[in-house]
Amino acid sequence: MRLPRRGLLALPFASPALAQPALAQPAGRFPDRSIRMLVGWTPGGATDIQMRAICEAAGRRLGVQVIVENKPGASGTLGVQQVAREARPDGYMLSQVPNGTFRLPAMQARPNWDTLSDFTWVIRLVGYMGGVVVRPDAPWKTLGELVTYARANPGKISYGTPGANTTEVQLQRFARQAGIEWVPVPFRGASPNLHALLAGDIHFSAETSAWSDMAIEGRVRPLAVWMTERAARFPDVPTFRELGYDVLGESTYGIVGPRGMDPGVVRVLHDAFKDALDDPAHLAVLNRFDMPQRYMNTADYTAFAVEQFAEERRTVQELGLKME
Repeated sequence: MRLPRRGLLALPFASPALAQPALAQPAGRFPDRSIRMLVGWTPGGATDIQMRAICEAAGRRLGVQVIVENKPGASGTLGVQQVAREARPDGYMLSQVPNGTFRLPAMQARPNWDTLSDFTWVIRLVGYMGGVVVRPDAPWKTLGELVTYARANPGKISYGTPGANTTEVQLQRFARQAGIEWVPVPFRGASPNLHALLAGDIHFSAETSAWSDMAIEGRVRPLAVWMTERAARFPDVPTFRELGYDVLGESTYGIVGPRGMDPGVVRVLHDAFKDALDDPAHLAVLNRFDMPQRYMNTADYTAFAVEQFAEERRTVQELGLKME
C-alpha cells in the first residue's frame, strides 16, 4: 500500500514537580526570555488547544511566556523537523511531538531526522481520544452499517484524516480486518478535516477528540472510538475492540527539544510542565476533549521513544507503508 505524499514533505534525569510556582533555576538562570513551542497542527484542534493551555500554565511557573507557534503539515512533524535542524540545545525552542515522529523515518529512503539521536525527550503529557464520526444526517447509525455499505461499494467511501500517517494507519488496519476498500483524504489538521465532513466533501472523519464538542452539540455523530475503554462523555459509543476489531489509536505525545540539552535545563522544563498538567484550566481542556493524562518523566519517555520507534517500524512493514 502506498500513501499519498500530500501533507508530508540525551538522557537527563527527571525530578518531581515542585509545589511552588517559582522554579529553582540552574546556573546562568534558565529561562530568562520567552520559549517557543512548535505545534505541528492547525489552530483550533484538540492538540492546539491543549498545548496552549498547558504552555500558559507552565509559563506562569517558569516566569516567562511559552509561545505556541503552529506548524501544520507533514503529518504534524514540521515542528520536530525544525527543532532537529535549527534549535540550539538551550531550551528556548521546543516542539510537541506527534506519533509521526516515530513512523515517518521508517517510511522514507532518506529520513529528515533521526528519531533516536536528534532529540531530547523532555516529558510525555497526554493521549488522544478519537474515532470515526459522520454527519448527523448520514445513513449509517452504527459502525457495522458503515462497514456493510463500504463492502458493497468498494472505493466509493472517502474519509478525512488530520494528515497522512496519523489516524490513517488505524483506518488502514481496520479496513484490512473488515475486508473493505475506501479512500483516505489527508488534511492539515482537525479543523479542515471536520469542516470537510460538515460540507459533505467526505463521508466520514477519522479524527481525534476535536469533534467532542461538535458531538455534544449534535453536529456530528460518533460511531466508534479507538480507545482502550469508552469515553466518559460518550458512554453509548463502543470501542473498536468491543466491535471485534483490534484497532487501538490512543496516541500519546509530549515535548522534545534538540539533542544535547543541559540536564539542569531539562529538569526545569520537566518540572514546570509536570506541575502544569494538573493546572485547573488545563484539566478543564482535557475533560472537554476526553484526553487522558499519560505522564512520563524524562528518563521513562526516552526509553519509551526507543520502544515506540521499533513498534512503528513493525507497523510500517506490516501495512507496507511508503511515501511517494
